[in-house]
Amino acid sequence: MGRRVQISMEMPEDLPEFRLPEAVQRRLQHLLDIQDEGSRLSKEQKEEAEALVNIADLLTLLRLRSDRAV
Repeated sequence: MGRRVQISMEMPEDLPEFRLPEAVQRRLQHLLDIQDEGSRLSKEQKEEAEALVNIADLLTLLRLRSDRAV
């Protein structure tokens, strides 16, 4: 099991509005569409898609945590 770290930070008031920028969301969707169509992503495309998903997941987690903190 991994280590647990607790970080305390001030959350911006507009955190519930944080989303991937539209252009970044479109790029991620494009990469996912390529994969859904049965094509293989290149190594670079796969790494890019994984990084974008990780960022989107982090933003979602931050929004959820900020909702619970209110």
